[in-house]
Amino acid sequence: MRSDLSGIPEYVPGKSEEEIKKTYGLDRVVKLASNENPYGCSPKALEALNRFKKLSAYPPKDSEELRERIADYVGFDADMIFISAGLDGVLECAFKLLVEPGDEVCFALPTFPYYSILSKIYRAREVKVKRNENFKMAGYSDKAKLTIVCSPNNPTGNVEDYNFIREIVESVDGYVFIDEAYAEFTEKNLTKLAENENVIVGRTFSKAFGLANLRLGYAIMHPSLRKAFMKVNSPFPVSSLAVEAGIAALEDVEWMRKVVDAMKRDREWLFGRLRKLVRPHRSEANFLYVETEMDGKSIVQGLEERGVIVRSLHGFEEAKSNAFRVTVGKREENEIFLDALEDLLCSQ
Repeated sequence: MRSDLSGIPEYVPGKSEEEIKKTYGLDRVVKLASNENPYGCSPKALEALNRFKKLSAYPPKDSEELRERIADYVGFDADMIFISAGLDGVLECAFKLLVEPGDEVCFALPTFPYYSILSKIYRAREVKVKRNENFKMAGYSDKAKLTIVCSPNNPTGNVEDYNFIREIVESVDGYVFIDEAYAEFTEKNLTKLAENENVIVGRTFSKAFGLANLRLGYAIMHPSLRKAFMKVNSPFPVSSLAVEAGIAALEDVEWMRKVVDAMKRDREWLFGRLRKLVRPHRSEANFLYVETEMDGKSIVQGLEERGVIVRSLHGFEEAKSNAFRVTVGKREENEIFLDALEDLLCSQ
């Protein structure tokens, strides 16, 4: 095995309902850890999945129909759309294509841990910049081969300033990857920057569209860059199941917008209720970054014992030790979470 393997951390996702039920002997568990859509996907996407029969056949390497549907949705040409296995797959293709050992990869902390993991896998030199009091990026490296911008940022939920990110795009020697996994939950997206030849804007069907299990992601980029990305994509990156469900989901954008509106309303409701107990931060995503007077690990474990899973930030470098992340669920799930949190805080 490679000599630096011990220095590459494993990505640790949020815990599952089954794991917590087994650990604590619980019958009911509410999972608010992985920023999943609590309403699920469009009924049209489910119908498309139920109709699909060709499980023995390989999928096509690319789907022109899905690219055209995505293009209509985001307002860019189809030859600017690249599809891969989740936004994570798009991001890994960017590393395959652009990053050589010793190249600088720049991102602000705290943020999605997979950026750092990929940097280590590809033996890049990590340039970790600070965030200001509002969690916005407070710097960058103009020598970075790849600069990663997460907006809204995971786990803090804030969006980045358009003019500052445009400055980065215009100043760096390399490329800028803008992770917009949560773009549907905000009006303040950075998608227009994809018009620049050195910008990749990544999106996903996992969050707002409720198709996380199908691993369907895409990016908007210059057509010449898309051709290069196709060289490093895996042979059959996206299943035909995912393609059909993605097409059906885009035929029912109204469903997605309806459930996103519901989550945004509950996000504001949950924020208001949490302010009476702890210190939540404003969010433009489908989750809240929350600080307490307790250690974050104790909060997470205490909630798990009470049948509620929230996201431990142990693997998020520079996240505060007294913080955790909670997904906005349905109203009844949010109420169960609040009751459990209040009970935990009162027991201290």
